[in-house]
This record gives sequence, C-alpha cells and structure tokens, in this order.
Amino acid sequence: MRDYKVKTIRALDRGLEVLTYLQDARSASLHELYLATDLPKATLTRIILTLEQRGLVWQRLADGAYMASHRIQVRLPELNDTGHVVEVASPILERLGRQVQWPSILAVPRLDHMAVVETNTSQSYFSHILQGQLNFRINMPRSATGRAYLAFCSDTEREAVLQRLRSSKEPGNFIARKAEVIEQLLNETRRLGYGERAGDFGGDFNESRRESDDGRLSIAVPVMASGDVIAVLNLTWNRKVKTTEEIVKAHLSELTAAAHEISTNLMAT
Repeated sequence: MRDYKVKTIRALDRGLEVLTYLQDARSASLHELYLATDLPKATLTRIILTLEQRGLVWQRLADGAYMASHRIQVRLPELNDTGHVVEVASPILERLGRQVQWPSILAVPRLDHMAVVETNTSQSYFSHILQGQLNFRINMPRSATGRAYLAFCSDTEREAVLQRLRSSKEPGNFIARKAEVIEQLLNETRRLGYGERAGDFGGDFNESRRESDDGRLSIAVPVMASGDVIAVLNLTWNRKVKTTEEIVKAHLSELTAAAHEISTNLMAT
C-alpha cells in the first residue's frame, strides 16, 4: 500500500466501524452499538441516519433493531429471508413429522429470544402435543432451541445476544448472568451436537417447571448456511413416554439429516 501523506477521514472510519459491527452481530439496538463502539449516541444516530439514507442499514419494525442491508452482506440475501427459509423447510418438516411421529418447530433468532416460524404439529401423529404458535417467544438460555442457537452461532453474534440477556429484567433470562454456567452448558451442547432443555424448564418463558409445566422434553439442532445459524429445528415429545436418551438414539440422526437438508436446499437456491 502506498504511503499517502494525508490523514484518514475519521467520520468515514466511524461509519464503517458501525457497519462492520452490524454485519458481524447481524442486529443491534442503538444502546448495543453504543456499548460496542463507545461512540456517543448522538454521533451514532447521525451515522445510522446516513447509512439508512444510503440504503446500507435498515431498522426492523418488530423490535427496532438495526441491521445491515442484504445488498452488502457477504451471505446470500435469501439465507436471511425468513419467508424463504420457511418455504424451503416446510416440506422437510412435514416429512420429518411422518418419520418420527413426534412434532417439531422451526425457530429463528430475534434480539433476545427465539421465535417460532413453522411447525409440523398438525401433521404429527401426536398432534395433541401443543407447540408454540407462529411468533411464539422461546426463552434462549433455558430451552433446547435457544441453547442450540447460542452454542453454534458466531462468537460475535453470541456475545451480542448474551449482552442483551445479561441486561434483561425478565426472570427467565437470569441464568445468562452466570458466565461460567453458560460457558459449560454451551460447551456441553457442542459436545453432544444438540441442545436440550434446562432441568427446571417447563416451556414457559419466565416461570419454572414447578409453576408451569407443559409435560414435554425437547432436543434441537442448528440449521447452518455459510457458517451462520439461520434457524433451529427441534423435536418435542411427552416426557412420560420417552426419555431424552431414547429419543436421541431413535431420532437424532433423522433430526440432524432434516436440518442438513434444509441447509443444503437453502444454499442451492
């Protein structure tokens, strides 16, 4: 590189710093950008406004998070398009439900929770096992789905999410403040290759199993594309009928194969 005898443009450098962080973290609030960049919020607001007007950043309506535009993402736009992910995954979920008979959901990450975007419950033999409806909020640190996401997403994305969870006032996210516990459970999730529920998790976002119990257990695996966790696929059953060990032995390979097929089909489109 030539040794130019001029100064760099500080304002441009700040803008690129914000844009780079949004690309790595996938989404962030204004406060999270402040914590990550140490730039004044007034400066950040002007940077965001400039980037928005250039079509490089947009703000999600659902939660107000800022995101880098698909037009500058390294990953293909379709990989982040929830509608496209669901379209690709739906026939695979339908077939999975017929194979294993127990129901599944497909969930995607939001700022501080997982959200249900598809389920094969109605096609499952055990359709009486009610799953969360579309956009149902799933607790991240205690659910099988959330743990699979946190364990296999990028380091930058994980730290951004954990920062939100640590500052959350919702009781169900309290475990995120225990750094050593979180590290241990995510390492165990990676070792197993799937996420499983916390022992006291009964399906409710905040309450313990003693207070709210859906009678189920779950395991979950990530749907990967271009090195990112695009979604998470779970399998749920009545814990009075099967143990986790029995389900893993009988159906983990089918669940993993379904997640891999979704990934493959996404990459092919």
